[in-house]
Amino acid sequence: MTLYQAIVTFAVSWWLILFMVLPWGAQPSAEPPPGTVPSAPARPRLLLKFAITTLLAALVTFAIKLAVESDLVSFRPPPP
Repeated sequence: MTLYQAIVTFAVSWWLILFMVLPWGAQPSAEPPPGTVPSAPARPRLLLKFAITTLLAALVTFAIKLAVESDLVSFRPPPP
C-alpha cells in the first residue's frame, strides 16, 4: 500500500467512523437556552470523539494495510 493509498483509506475511514461515534453519549439538555434547538446535545465532547475517531481510523487503516499486503485481499485477476 502506497502512502497515497494509506492517506485516502485513513480519510475515508475517519469520516465513516466519525459519523458512527458522534451519537455516543449525546443527551439533550433538560432546559435548552433560548435560541437553541431542543435536540442539541448539552455536552457534545467533540475533542474526545475526534480522538476516538482518529485512533479507530488508524486501526482500521492498519488492518486494511495488513489484509492487502498479506494477499488476503487481492485486487489482481487470477493467473490464467
